[in-house]
Amino acid sequence: MEQKLNDFLTFLSVEKGFSENTLAAYRNDLTQFTEFLESSFSDYQAVPAEDKWQSVTKQAIVSFILHIKDRQYRPSTVARKVAAVRSFFHFLVAEGLVRDDPTATLDSPKVGKSLPRAISVQEVDALLAQPAKGSTPAAQRDKAMLELLYATGMRVSELVSLNLEDLNLAAGYVRCFGKGSKERIIPVAPAAVEAVQHYVQHGRRELLPELGESAAFLNHRGQRLTRQGFWLIIKGYARQAGIATTITPHTLRHSFATHMLNNGADLRSVQELLGHANIATTQIYTHLTRDRIRQVYDRAHPRAK
Repeated sequence: MEQKLNDFLTFLSVEKGFSENTLAAYRNDLTQFTEFLESSFSDYQAVPAEDKWQSVTKQAIVSFILHIKDRQYRPSTVARKVAAVRSFFHFLVAEGLVRDDPTATLDSPKVGKSLPRAISVQEVDALLAQPAKGSTPAAQRDKAMLELLYATGMRVSELVSLNLEDLNLAAGYVRCFGKGSKERIIPVAPAAVEAVQHYVQHGRRELLPELGESAAFLNHRGQRLTRQGFWLIIKGYARQAGIATTITPHTLRHSFATHMLNNGADLRSVQELLGHANIATTQIYTHLTRDRIRQVYDRAHPRAK
């Protein structure tokens, strides 16, 4: 059983180019599914290991879905777990490891598309000003990361994955690898270039105990900073800035896209900058800009009052 799961994850990594984060989520989801089957179905427990996946029925999967819904997971999380199970059985059928796909007639959970959260330009300015109040290597690093994230709209996973060789500060560009290891080159605003340059020349050298680490952004042990580490950093600065809106690691990415569109950037360009495979994903942000236009209209038009 474990071998088939590992084969599936290898397939997703090699053939589909899934990120490490997605692979970890799929592994957790399928492990949870397996544990549910083992604990809930005595017939499943009695089946030989090599036949267990063949014995899974649609009803067992429906029971699993009801189980995770009862645990009050968010709809998006339920949908991801179902997608993981569905993809796994598609793989097993394609590889000839099971005859019938129990998910073939399974309905996908409905997930409402929520609008991304963005903060105002003033709130971004307040957030980015917080690290500048310190002069420690960590403060220099944090200033560089926040400036770079807002200047480029990168995902946080892309930010912390950057190596020094990905920074072309002289030309004002950064190279990052998004979902599916797709490479894109993003221009960087002068303020961000200056902050990153200062960190690389000063703060990073103090954080690095020995040569050899290629990561651009380091923690206090001189190792690559993690997404979780960044999340704690940005939440701390949000509190210092007095920002009431809940801040997530994606907040600056969402704000970047919204502010770019508000200032006249075309949708295709923002799609390229964000690394969206489908422009429909980028179009979510047009709802936010339309809301802003409506507010301006209601305030300014003589007959709107």
